[in-house]
Amino acid sequence: MTENAKNYHEKMFPGYVSDFLRTDPEFIEAFDNFAFDEVVNHDDLDDRIRFISILATLIGCQGIDEFKGMLLAAYNFGVTPVEMKEIVYQAVAYLGIGRVFPFLKALNTFLEETLKITLPLEKQGTTKREDRLEKGEQAQIDIFGESMKGYAFKGPEETKHINYWLTVNCFGDYYTRTGLNKNERELITFCFLFAQGDCKPQLKAHIQANIQIGNDQQFLINIVSQNVPYIGYPRSLNALQCILEAK
Repeated sequence: MTENAKNYHEKMFPGYVSDFLRTDPEFIEAFDNFAFDEVVNHDDLDDRIRFISILATLIGCQGIDEFKGMLLAAYNFGVTPVEMKEIVYQAVAYLGIGRVFPFLKALNTFLEETLKITLPLEKQGTTKREDRLEKGEQAQIDIFGESMKGYAFKGPEETKHINYWLTVNCFGDYYTRTGLNKNERELITFCFLFAQGDCKPQLKAHIQANIQIGNDQQFLINIVSQNVPYIGYPRSLNALQCILEAK
């Protein structure tokens, strides 16, 4: 294993020796050299942002066992318990509770048993039932632009309730929370979408939104690149194509 890979692994998991070194030494050497040397040294992406994206990507691709393992690494690189919670909470809007529930349970176990943190954490919500429509719409406008004004009431009569829910629930209940800033929330949404696949229209829309608020094209390419070890090449290449097609 390269020295760079060894050193990065030690930063992620101080003193930990993987049993894969015993059972699968050739594989783990190849994987660690790639993921923890070639990939992490490909660009100058901030380690905290790297691990925020990794946690979101692992939720998106349903990598529950790797998610459990990466929680400690993310914590060691500065991702706070509040930030971890916000990543998991927001994932519900993009994957549904059926796919996110195991990740919430895993995070709670990590916080209580590994970090010895008493739950619940401090509240991050900023909306009430009375103002979540107004604040959700403002969050949409801040990210997508003035064209989102009145979006909650647009669309065919049969389906416009979904647009309303997107405004009050997805944006009003989640994007208005503290714990992650606007750019970080759009980043994790991008990760949820490209990691789960079959979301090309939504992925393209959120790539454009990311770019509009300052998560530029090269930044998004770096994010996808850093997550190749966790989701593989097909979905990574699909995401890259969408990024390069963005105007």
